[in-house]
Amino acid sequence: MKNRILYINPIGSPDFDKEIYNFLENGKRQDTEVTITSLTKGPPHIEYHYYESLVLVDTLHKVRLAEKEGYQGAIIGCFYDPGLREAKEISCNLMVTALCEASLHIAVTLGNMFSIIVGRNKWIPRMHENVKNHGFESKLASFKSLDMGVLDFHKDEDLTIRKMKTLSREAVEKDLAEVLILGCGIQFGFYRELQKEIGVPVIDPVLASLKYIELLVEIKHRLDWGISKAWGFESPSLEEIQRFKLEEQYKIKGLWS
Repeated sequence: MKNRILYINPIGSPDFDKEIYNFLENGKRQDTEVTITSLTKGPPHIEYHYYESLVLVDTLHKVRLAEKEGYQGAIIGCFYDPGLREAKEISCNLMVTALCEASLHIAVTLGNMFSIIVGRNKWIPRMHENVKNHGFESKLASFKSLDMGVLDFHKDEDLTIRKMKTLSREAVEKDLAEVLILGCGIQFGFYRELQKEIGVPVIDPVLASLKYIELLVEIKHRLDWGISKAWGFESPSLEEIQRFKLEEQYKIKGLWS
């Protein structure tokens, strides 16, 4: 039986869908089937909080649809982890993760301290908040900024990797990082050369999210360890959603009926 995983690019553009699909195909298990989807509207990146807010509803509805369509796992493909808490709240049997959560959990098992290579200083407060909320602030050595936007990383890949190498050396030699994390999904593909050059584990968040969700799906299947519904991730009742007529208001027929 195939484990069906949905990777959601929470942006209003399919520009990176094919490249990420090919990248994940080379990293997945044989029993994993990956589908990539992006949104039908919205900005082509979500570096700004306003942009992030714009894509939340459609991202969450894609998560809900994934469960309705029989997927076992869903990945929210942004290092901001937009809507991850809410996605876990509305999921029952579906396992859900996002790039930052997955990368952090893997990184802290491989070394004592990690540094995150981000695109711009603008991102650091939001990502620092994520690190703190996921419980790993004491393991954070530093953030390093490439001074590049999301859409810049693959325009000149030689320039990108040169900047990454410089900052990575600083993180390891000066900040005492033992593991490096690439802090954006669109930094996919650079980890292998960087890891070989620097000599420490370099976590590619796209691959990390895939391997992490494969683990979560397996333990859900074999051990029935799923998302707890005791308190924080308690789901809204179907009766209440229907009483509030949310499907009609948001034109999302079939998600909750």
